[in-house]
Order: sequence, then structure tokens, then C-alpha cells
Amino acid sequence: MTRTDKGYKGVGMEGTIARWYAKNTGKDRSRFTEQAQLALEHAPASGDVLEVAPGPGYLAIKLARTGDYQVTGLDVSTSFVQIARQKAAEAGVQVDFRHGNASAMPFDDESFDFIVCCAAFKNFSDPVGALREMHRVLRPGGSAYINDLRRDVSKKAVDEDVARMGVGPVNAAIIRYALRSVLPRRAYDKKQFAAIIAHTSFRTFNIKETPMSLLVDLRK
Repeated sequence: MTRTDKGYKGVGMEGTIARWYAKNTGKDRSRFTEQAQLALEHAPASGDVLEVAPGPGYLAIKLARTGDYQVTGLDVSTSFVQIARQKAAEAGVQVDFRHGNASAMPFDDESFDFIVCCAAFKNFSDPVGALREMHRVLRPGGSAYINDLRRDVSKKAVDEDVARMGVGPVNAAIIRYALRSVLPRRAYDKKQFAAIIAHTSFRTFNIKETPMSLLVDLRK
């Protein structure tokens, strides 16, 4: 499949922006430990795992460190792919980080047992296409787990989330503004996400809400 659109909403995560994001998100390692634990609750005991939009690669690396999975990461940002490859090498783990569009994945049908996507789905320019691609590359019986900001997130939830990040006051203000004002406009509430799923071949799914996020479990 070939895509001519850029694959994401807003400004691309390249160069300085990508490095800033990698540095600041990397300060809150407990977040990726929690994300890994949640992902492992949905994942099979072993198999081939794809992380869609892994960014700097922190979650994919944690999953690879378990030794139970062959992990692949697919990101539309060339900067993130380079950063993630470097961090995987520093961590001494094998993760196949590739460049590509979530709605036109460079993988064969039925390539993966489990797919995870955290804090990125709201940025996809073709969310239906991304879910259709997830369904295509999953093996029968496989599942996808999406954890993303909810559109109706409260200011209190954002403030509490930013407080735990451990970043300085300037970066905290930038992140707080993005999570309160910019990113929710791209995100979905529970009803909207269910409507997106209805345009795909996923027929078994569950959507849970936390103060910050939607947790979406999809089964093929």
C-alpha cells in the first residue's frame, strides 16, 4: 500500500521536537513500566508484538526486555526511529524499529499476535485506516490494545499527570497546555472511538475510561 498523506495531524515529531519529547518523557520511567504492565495484561504469553507509534521506543524496549516477545516498532517519524534504535542498542535488546505510516503498514497479513499503541492514536490522520491495518496484520485470535488521551479529560487529571512527570516548570507549562488545549481537540471520547471501530472488521472490543485516558481492547 502507498500513502500520499503525511499520516499525522499537526506538526511532525522530527528533529528538535522529537529530541525534546524523548528527553522529557524519558524522565518519567514509571509511566512506561505501568504501560508495559497494562500491555502485558492484554498480550499473549509469547509471540510477535508490534508497537504502533513507539516514539523514542521506551515501551517497546521494556517489552523486549521480558525476553518473551519478538518486538517490532513502526513510527512515521524518522527522528523517532533513529532515537529508538539508539536506545535499544544502549539497552542491549533487539527491537526492529521501522519507518512507516500506521494506515499503510509495511507488513504482511497476519504477522503479529499482539499490537499496542499508546499516546498516539489521536494524532493519526486516518484513524479508520489505522485500525483496519491493525486488523489486517493481526493473526486470528490476536488482539490490539490502545491507550490514549480522552477528549473530555479534566484539567484536574491533566495537572495530576503533569505533576508526576518530574520535568521543570517551563516544560511542565508546555506539556500542561498541550494536554489541556491542543491534544484533546484531536482525541476521542468513548462514543466517538466506538464509532471509528464500527467502520472496521473488529467486532469484539471493550473501551474503559480512566481520568486521563481511553483504554481500548480489540480482538480479531
